[in-house]
Amino acid sequence: MKIIKLFFEILKGVCDMAVVYATLIVKGKKTFAQVPASLKEEVRQILIDLECEDLIIE
Repeated sequence: MKIIKLFFEILKGVCDMAVVYATLIVKGKKTFAQVPASLKEEVRQILIDLECEDLIIE
């Protein structure tokens, strides 16, 4: 729950689906490679903002 609160504090105005995908990646349920192309840049930036760059693997 803590990570979701952090997402919303940092990412006001960002596409909700990008936040969902970033959350799933952080939790290990999805990989960056599974993110739709239309959301990749937003998800990439979210992961960078959360200092989770190591999860950005094509």
